[in-house]
Amino acid sequence: MSEDYIVRAGAADSAIRAFAITSRGLVEEARRRHQTSPVVTAALGRLLTGAAMMGVMMKGDQDLLTIQIKSGGPMRGMTVTADSHGHVKGYPLTADVMLPPNAKGKLDVGGAVGPGIMNVIKDMGLKEPYVGQTILQTSEIAEDLTYYFAASEQVPSSVGLGVLMNRDNTVKQAGGFIIQLLPFTDEKIIAALEKKIGGLSSVTELLEQGHTPESLLEQILGDFGLEFTERIPASFSCGCSKERVEKAIVSLGKQDLREMIADGKPIEVKCDFCNTAYRFSVEELEAILKR
Repeated sequence: MSEDYIVRAGAADSAIRAFAITSRGLVEEARRRHQTSPVVTAALGRLLTGAAMMGVMMKGDQDLLTIQIKSGGPMRGMTVTADSHGHVKGYPLTADVMLPPNAKGKLDVGGAVGPGIMNVIKDMGLKEPYVGQTILQTSEIAEDLTYYFAASEQVPSSVGLGVLMNRDNTVKQAGGFIIQLLPFTDEKIIAALEKKIGGLSSVTELLEQGHTPESLLEQILGDFGLEFTERIPASFSCGCSKERVEKAIVSLGKQDLREMIADGKPIEVKCDFCNTAYRFSVEELEAILKR
């Protein structure tokens, strides 16, 4: 299913760095696993799409990026995690939110998410992870990430994200771009770039017209000496396993384990990120307690 990939590029003699992604497969995978409603699919899909690109900005093989949104809308928030290799996973706190379309007749992502905060946590193998916290600006995700880059990382950026649904509520298109200006970028370039981005149609419209990540960036940066440097496959990927879930059960402590065993029923534990269910029989629980 997954023909998703991310491209990395530079332009204007490396004064501009850019990323673009097509992410229909991974957003559809998230929708299928979490059985999300259309507006939740769009919200989670945008965040997964943005996080996948932000993940590949990190240098280290083991680096991990987590974006947590805690919000006051009916979705209550969502969490996504990405690594530096194009793998991303995530889940909404409430999967089945239904809302009427917004004033533009589009899925009301801002209304579903609602006011709140966004935490960006980068675990780069140092003693303490880097944490940047910002207040959600529009709760439509792309503008919130744009604001995060400016406020927390002091990098002027433009983020475009889009998810388009089919009538049967599967994902028709998903993708996006992140364009960043490095310090000392010439004012003329900045002005020309702002004009270019201002005149751009929405990401979903561009994807519907058949644009690829490469041609998306061509549209924006074609006049600035665009050079592609890397192409990275992207996918929804979760590293959970029965062994990992077992560790989580062990961490509950002996008392809780004894109570579960006393119930005499098998238990089922679900991974938040991918919704995979792991079943443990009473015998397995007894064996865990013995250890």
